[in-house]
Amino acid sequence: MNTWNCIADDVKLGTNVKLSRFINLYGCEIGDETKIGAFVEIQKNARIGKMCKISSHTFICEGVVIEEYVFIGHGVTFTNDTYPRATTGAGTLQTEADWKVEPTVVRKGASIGSGATLLSGISVGESAIVGAGSVVTKNVPPNAIVAGNPAKILRYIQPSSEDPNVPSK
Repeated sequence: MNTWNCIADDVKLGTNVKLSRFINLYGCEIGDETKIGAFVEIQKNARIGKMCKISSHTFICEGVVIEEYVFIGHGVTFTNDTYPRATTGAGTLQTEADWKVEPTVVRKGASIGSGATLLSGISVGESAIVGAGSVVTKNVPPNAIVAGNPAKILRYIQPSSEDPNVPSK
């Protein structure tokens, strides 16, 4: 870590985590041997598994769980509220008490392409692939390849017999 990063004292970093410059981490957990690219923010109560790659300019908000061996491309955005508002019905600025985090889970071995947006309350299945620029609005099944806005299933892949975390082509 260096002076170009903002790492809060409550961050739990695994062993051999590689951190680029210009990142903001607070209240989160990062697994062993994970690599975090430049200009990434990971908020409180987010968890990243071991041996993941989180590419630059990605935003991982509260309530996101990324399991092990996951690839997150450049500029990926996660959300955690289906109906975000700045103020309450009474016109006062909302606080944490005024909304509930809607969790998102990216399962083991999945890959999320650059520029994708994942809406809250969904899961991306094990070894699934989300195409670059996709907007994921509902659950992605294991081993599915999805793309588009909204993301739709293009086809399925079979896990590699050599390594179940890596899909065969």
